[in-house]
Parts: sequence; C-alpha cells; structure tokens
Amino acid sequence: MDLYEHQARQLFAEHGIAVPRAEVVESAGAAERAALRLGGRVVVKAQVKTGGRGKAGGVKLAADAAAAALTARQILGMDIKGHLVRKVMLAEPVDIQDEFYVGYVLDRAAGAFLAIASAEGGMEIEEVAASRPEAVARIPVDPEEGVTEGVAQRIAEAAGLPPEAAPVLIRLWRVLIREDALLVEVNPLVRTTDGRILALDGKVTLDDNARFRQSRWGAEADDPHGDPLEADAAARGLNYVKLDGEVGIIGNGAGLVMSTLDVVAGCGARPANFLDIGGGASSGVMADGLSVILSDPDVKSVLVNVFGGITACDAVADGIVQALESVRLTKPLVVRLDGNNAARGRAILDARAHPLVQQVPTMDGAAHRAAQLAHAA
Repeated sequence: MDLYEHQARQLFAEHGIAVPRAEVVESAGAAERAALRLGGRVVVKAQVKTGGRGKAGGVKLAADAAAAALTARQILGMDIKGHLVRKVMLAEPVDIQDEFYVGYVLDRAAGAFLAIASAEGGMEIEEVAASRPEAVARIPVDPEEGVTEGVAQRIAEAAGLPPEAAPVLIRLWRVLIREDALLVEVNPLVRTTDGRILALDGKVTLDDNARFRQSRWGAEADDPHGDPLEADAAARGLNYVKLDGEVGIIGNGAGLVMSTLDVVAGCGARPANFLDIGGGASSGVMADGLSVILSDPDVKSVLVNVFGGITACDAVADGIVQALESVRLTKPLVVRLDGNNAARGRAILDARAHPLVQQVPTMDGAAHRAAQLAHAA
C-alpha cells in the first residue's frame, strides 16, 4: 500500500523529521488561499502514486498566490503515467545548498532491511546506481539492533552524508518499524543555505499484511486513483497485479501463475501482469480477466495457462468461448490446457475456431509462442 507524498511527509513530521510547511488542495481557488497562508511563493506538486511527476509537468514553482491558482488549475486533471491528478500539494520553497538520498527497503533475499544512502540526491536513485554505483552506499541493518546512533553514523559516513543526517536516519528507521513499512525513502533530503536539514519529498510503502494495525490509512488501501488497471481489476474481484511487460498472463492458482511468469521471462519476454483466477473460470471471470488485460496498451499477446483440477478444462474452455462473445479480442491469445478434461476443453476451442486463438499443449511451448507473438506485434 503506497502512500501519497503528503501522507509520507505527515509520517516524517510525526516522527521528528523536519519538512517544509505545506497544504493539500483539490481546486484552484483553494490553492490560491493556501498559497497566501504559506507566504505566496510556493511549489505546486501533483499528488499521484507514481514517479516522474517533474518530467511530466506535475511539479512547478509559482511566484505568488495568483500564479499558484493558475498552476494548480493546469496540473489538476493531468494524466501522469495513467494516474489522474485529483489533488495538489502546495509547499513553501527552500533555498537548497546540498541534496541527499536516504532510505530503507526490505531485502527479501537476505531476510533483513537494507539502508541505501547517497550524497547525490534529487534524482532517481536507480539512475545514480546505474551511472555511478560507487556513489550509493548499501548497508545491511540488523533488525534486532536497528539503527542506533552508531549505525546511523556508519551509514552517513559510507554515503558521504554530513553528520547532521544521522538523526534523520534514526528517525526514518522508526517510521519504517513503527508504521509497518516495507520501504521508506527521502529524496531529496536537503541541507538549506541556513543549515537546516529538511525532507522535501518522500515515499512510504506500507505492508498490506499490517492493514489491521494501520486503520487510519484504510481508505487509501482501496484508493481508486492508484494504478487504474489494478483498480479496475479489484472492482471486478480479480487477483491482479500490473507488471511492466508485454505478455498478459491468466492462470489458475498462484503457484502456476508465478511459474508461468518465470517461463515467459525465460523465453525472452516480459510478463505484463499477474492474474490468478483461482478455481473460478466462469465466462464472467474470463471476460473480466481478458477485458482488464486487453485494456493494457503494453500487452501484445495473452497467455492462458490452466491445469484442470476441481475446475475442469472443458469448463475453462466454455468460459473462454463465452467471454469471446462479450470481449472483442484484439491481441493473439495462446491457450494451454492440461489436466482434468483437457482433451474436451481443446475440442471446444477448436470448434470455436477464433482466428486469434491458438492452442499449444505444453506450458513451455505456450510461453514460447506467446513471447514470439508479442515480439512480432
């Protein structure tokens, strides 16, 4: 569960990390009034749960309250990477001397947390790591010891941060632990010309498993303004996660779907999503799944990989055939059926003879064919 920037800043302030004054508004008129309260000159920032806001024109400096109203009007309603801007944050500007990056992330492979810090903040940390990996310090953190004063100083020294950053590292660790977060980052953490250390921007990802302890963010868990495809899928009751690839995936059972993602990747393609239909392969479920996947502009082909068990393959095939009556298939669909009543299911799809539907009997073969079709699109 990702929080908006203004919510991340709220957590920072609650745990003693200094942030500039700011207000969140939903209209140009409210932006003008807020700017007056903040001193007139403000930074107007789109509030969406995605990066790249600045490059998209979602972060602008306004010279006075009137300009803040005009800028807010321009930003509100923007589409930034599929996210509609419904709120903007107005923050008082600061004079920056230095910019840094600090953050903690769960390292699942190591079963521990990792501190990441750099003296080169203000840009995507991935870009810094790719171009100058030596500029990014990665320090494992013992979850039992936590970030003590000594640990914080060690992280700061490794990254080339000033000593004044050490208290922020301690407090940011408290945010991570006390708020049940999987990731917290401040980018940039700045030193102003008058010597203050401030968090200008931040990101917090909370652990979904801890929602019962984080009830104040409950409304944000089902925020319809997050990823629009995930919101659409959630509204349809689908277990769907958007990924960055070009091969749409539908399978029954989380293990099979995860294996399918791996096999597709092994064929040189990238999965576009995780979609587990579980034991429900009715026409309605298939239609909803295909509708969500086909509405993703990145998808070039779709792979349905089903192993029939309690839900037999002929029922899955019937669901696909009926779904094709309500969903206009615009991308090639590769189907692999195996298990209970697989031969009958294949016969049903053969009889339908849809020109964009192809059947492949093996999982590896189906993944390879789906990858080929995606690359050829």
